[in-house]
Amino acid sequence: MDRNDVVKAAEEYWDKNWPAIKGDIATLVEIPSTEDLDAAGPGEPYGPGPAKALAAALDIAAGMGFETTNCDGHIGFADLAGDTPTQLGIIGHMDVVPAGPGWTFPPFEVTEKDGYLIGRGTLDDKGPSVVALHAMKCLGELPMDRRYTMRFLFGANEETSMADVVYYHEHYDDPAFIFTPDADFPTCYGEKGGFDGRITSAKIDDPVILEFDGGVVTNAVPGVATALVKAHAANLPAAERLTITDEGDGLVRIDAEGVNAHAAWPERGISAIKLIVDYLLANNLCNEQERAFLEFDQKLVSHTDGSGVGIATADEYFGPLTVVGGTIHIEDGRFVQTMDSRWPTSITSDEIIDIMTKQTDAIGATFENTLLMVPFLVKPDDPEIQALQNAFHEVTGDDHQPFTIGGGTYAREFKKGASFGVNMPWIPNPDWVGGEHGPDEGVAIDLLRTSFIIYVLGLYDLQQLDLADE
Repeated sequence: MDRNDVVKAAEEYWDKNWPAIKGDIATLVEIPSTEDLDAAGPGEPYGPGPAKALAAALDIAAGMGFETTNCDGHIGFADLAGDTPTQLGIIGHMDVVPAGPGWTFPPFEVTEKDGYLIGRGTLDDKGPSVVALHAMKCLGELPMDRRYTMRFLFGANEETSMADVVYYHEHYDDPAFIFTPDADFPTCYGEKGGFDGRITSAKIDDPVILEFDGGVVTNAVPGVATALVKAHAANLPAAERLTITDEGDGLVRIDAEGVNAHAAWPERGISAIKLIVDYLLANNLCNEQERAFLEFDQKLVSHTDGSGVGIATADEYFGPLTVVGGTIHIEDGRFVQTMDSRWPTSITSDEIIDIMTKQTDAIGATFENTLLMVPFLVKPDDPEIQALQNAFHEVTGDDHQPFTIGGGTYAREFKKGASFGVNMPWIPNPDWVGGEHGPDEGVAIDLLRTSFIIYVLGLYDLQQLDLADE
């Protein structure tokens, strides 16, 4: 069969199986699969939610006729046998970030409205994973020779530490090539380095700021934050995006409403932590110890290119470094601020640590590197990258070119891979549809359909290549 026949077969499969595809997505979205290490146990290394979602995904794959394996709750896979044991892989993740505030739709069920599916995981990454799994099933039904075994990997720890793939590498060999439907189209051939840090102040004596909580996860621009301070509300001015509430007994509550955004695209967000830090400093709602920390924190959260804290840089592949201050809270009388930086090849992790530590030492704070991923790069003229790119162009007629990102996907954890869809960021969504990691996360059904056809054709084209380890 030729490529036109493949596209036609994919279209027919989608039209016939869309109710089942939507039902599979709903089954997974209904499971609140956020990490909960406090509740971890045998077979549930990341907590019961991710383990339950992983088991549900494997049940779906088994129902399609695939041979499935659950790796003690860390990760699982479904295989479609080929003529050789050499593998082409797809990997998606069944864990999600917490729902967080601001939802107008139920976060853990699928709501269909005006051609969109809304719910946590519909976009990141349960919806795309189901679509890609069905693409693998569709490929298995085509009258063609499959040179390579297909393996679909279901991760359970992508949103935090990717310990699931660490486990996988300890027990299994990598596929010859793998892609993940967990980013944007067309084809992403490189990912910036990932660097998380934790900044802890000295213990604050006689504090003015009694509470300060902001953000939900380290890897997002915080959309909400709140602080409780010693002050009189009558003496405080109003401010945009802030709500000032008299709590009585000389206390004032300050609530900030920013705009949540993924740390890979911090320019899309407005940091609620920044809003409160700016207000506290402008209105002298702090003692000298607190001021020293807040002035440093202001430099961190006010400049998403890292220039505020002296780590701004860029390279030819990835462009500029980015940084966000994702969460803040007070712990044992100390401020604890997290940071997430996506860094290009023009700086090293040691340089980031050195630059940050010198600044935190100067204010009596400590700096700890809590996550480190080196930059990942596959050349854009690689045959596998070109196969995916050609499938995208054939189905869409779009001329967007391969690119790199600041996000960290599973692709970087394998010897050769890429991230491939499902987002097409040049196509706008209605205002009521949120993005990944934000409230009212959603995805267009038409986008899922187009992605499905691209995946079927892309898998077909990958099967025609001479892979290095055949």
